[in-house]
Amino acid sequence: MIEGLKFDDKGLITAVVQDAQSKEVLTVAYMNEESLQKTIETGETWFYSRSRQELWHKGETSGNVQKVVSIKSDCDQDALVVEVIPAGPACHNGTTTCFTNSIVQNDVVGSVDIIPELVNIIRQREIDMPEGAYTTYLFEKGIDKICKKVGEEATEVVIGAKNRDAQEVKWETADLIYHLLVLLQEQKIDVYEVLEVLKSRHDEKRASTKNNQ
Repeated sequence: MIEGLKFDDKGLITAVVQDAQSKEVLTVAYMNEESLQKTIETGETWFYSRSRQELWHKGETSGNVQKVVSIKSDCDQDALVVEVIPAGPACHNGTTTCFTNSIVQNDVVGSVDIIPELVNIIRQREIDMPEGAYTTYLFEKGIDKICKKVGEEATEVVIGAKNRDAQEVKWETADLIYHLLVLLQEQKIDVYEVLEVLKSRHDEKRASTKNNQ
């Protein structure tokens, strides 16, 4: 399984760790053959610390382990992408990702990318709880306030639809989606788990239709 990979002269290979669901790059670390083998065997990430010159198990002390979904090598076989489901922040600073220092930031976010972008922002808001942020306010007020807002926004969507007001439906649906994402975060339910339920239902329906043909 490891055969063919090209480790450098120090016996290391670069490992880019990526959230399997949001596709956000969480960190870049290094593996040697032993840590890679332990990662494969345990299903959780193990790395090699160049400063301490020893293996380390991500989350061993913090609890923020990373469950491995897949490991892929590049075309040159000298770098890895490790897709994981993180149990908590990837960075030792307590942030979701180690990549928080913007060098260039163009304000262009594709509409398809906005959900994972919002998910990451909401997760980070719950960690940092920045003063004055609306998301912080919702988390401080708790589940009753969040549920109330979800109900209010759902009602506004219904009213907009009944009034045949397309603009209102779009705006209120956007508000509803945002508050649902906050609710899911408060409940510690990943939005991608919800998408998996939809996919499972779709697959079952498709299989049923195929079997009935």
